[in-house]
Amino acid sequence: MIQILLGIIFLFLVIGVPVAWALAGGALIYFAFLQERVPELVVVHRMVSGVNSFPLLAIPFFILAGALMNAAGITDRIFDFARALVGWMRGGLGHVNIAASVFFAGMSGAAVADAGGLGMVEIKAMRNAGYDPGFAVGITAASSTIGPIIPPSLPLVIYGVVASASIGQLFAAGLIPGFLMALALMIMVALYARRRNYPRDERLMLRVIWFTFRRAFLSLLTPVLIIGGILFGIFTPTEAAVAAAAYALLLGTVVYRSLTPRRLLHVSMETIETTAIVLMIVAAASIFAWILNSLRIPQQFAGLILSMTENEILILLLLNAVILVVGLFMETIAAITILVPVLLPIAIQVGMDPIQFGIVLVLNLMIGLLTPPVGMVLYVLSRVSGVPFERCAVATLPFMVPLIIVLMLVTFVPALSMWLPSLLYR
Repeated sequence: MIQILLGIIFLFLVIGVPVAWALAGGALIYFAFLQERVPELVVVHRMVSGVNSFPLLAIPFFILAGALMNAAGITDRIFDFARALVGWMRGGLGHVNIAASVFFAGMSGAAVADAGGLGMVEIKAMRNAGYDPGFAVGITAASSTIGPIIPPSLPLVIYGVVASASIGQLFAAGLIPGFLMALALMIMVALYARRRNYPRDERLMLRVIWFTFRRAFLSLLTPVLIIGGILFGIFTPTEAAVAAAAYALLLGTVVYRSLTPRRLLHVSMETIETTAIVLMIVAAASIFAWILNSLRIPQQFAGLILSMTENEILILLLLNAVILVVGLFMETIAAITILVPVLLPIAIQVGMDPIQFGIVLVLNLMIGLLTPPVGMVLYVLSRVSGVPFERCAVATLPFMVPLIIVLMLVTFVPALSMWLPSLLYR
């Protein structure tokens, strides 16, 4: 029965049915024809229960904060500061691309928001400076995956809800892996720059750094407000999302005065639309997860994996492989909701902490955003850059190497993700 259910969902996805409707439609067909009939009201109740969670309130507010940052022109200020800070290095704009993504990661929490907001600015600047368009798109796509690892992070909020894990600890756990991703990508850019003789963007000038820092200072306070407030117990992650949205609104309307009523209305409608899509996926995936649990699929899958080998290293590699393959075909939020009940028990059984597994899971799925056929980041960058989707996919491939290296380090060196949470929370 589960094979038929998966086949129905895969068919829906192939013919272009949205992920949420594919999951919900497959579940309804399962209940109607493959299993004892379940009242429609029970199915609706399960969907409502799937989104009836206080931590999920963080999602619309983090989405709103990121959208307000983009609409208020804050991305330009961040890019200018990053340019002054690291643009003097060989292949300067490649390094600027990564540094800007690190700064923006502390505001948006979503890879697609990074790609859509900073991507247009970064790719245009790199093209004007004579960089290969493929290189510009590739590094922009790869650096956007830092967004959901460095807090705040929408995928980590979803994971925390599904796995009943501390969102504050998950946010703390993402800091070191996020900076490792940035370092690995900067090493890759340095190798490209040396081989292709890419120029330095500009000289290192303390006066320019200070000037751009002053312009971006209030914007750069956003991650300090979010992370500092959570770590010092001033507010919960959900309340931090509200504070971030309020602060972004204050900057755009009062301080910078770049948010007109029309822009504010557009941002609000965009936030409503994105939030509805995310929560619909969570609701539909919760039905699917309910079916999996009722059929004891997590226990059977755990037994299958553990019967193949008792070697912990091989089991962890198998878990990564499963997540990577699922990430190729499924949207991040749906993948988290479905995979966590199945894979988390296996990870715990081989000694991996749920917090560490959350970082490994999200990092895997971020790599999935860079690969067809789902590859949402590639679709966004193809649209904003005018580069064909196929070329975007090929150009991004080399930059997946440093990301996979960091993934392996985070998988097999628990301290990289667990040191900060243990220092701050335990």
